[in-house]
Amino acid sequence: MQITRRATFSASHYYWNPAWSPERNAAVFGKCANRAGHGHNYTLEVTVTGPVDPVTGFIVDLKWLKDLIERQILDVYDHRHLNLEVPEFAETIPTTENIAIAIWNRLAPAIASASTARLTTIRVYESPEIFAEFAGGQS
Repeated sequence: MQITRRATFSASHYYWNPAWSPERNAAVFGKCANRAGHGHNYTLEVTVTGPVDPVTGFIVDLKWLKDLIERQILDVYDHRHLNLEVPEFAETIPTTENIAIAIWNRLAPAIASASTARLTTIRVYESPEIFAEFAGGQS
């Protein structure tokens, strides 16, 4: 059994590889290399799996999961410039893929230590047409 909790946040970012010249960054990343940044209204989906508790009927308490997402993700990412204000992106380009991995790294240990559920997937929508999904393992 799986259950998914959805949340939204707004954040800005830019794509820039400091090992490259400005010309190469512009060639690879285009407008996204503008150091002033640009923003997105992201949608986050957190999917957990586990046994259904016969007493509560839950895999995980969704209020607890909502509070965890708010503390670990929304309080840190929402209305922030990811490159400048979020520690995991100080040296990592905040692509949608890397955002999904970073969110996994923030949530997986907390979910595993506090419940019988385990994190299955993180899905981050940059727009309705573009999303990245991470299911742990290799990053």
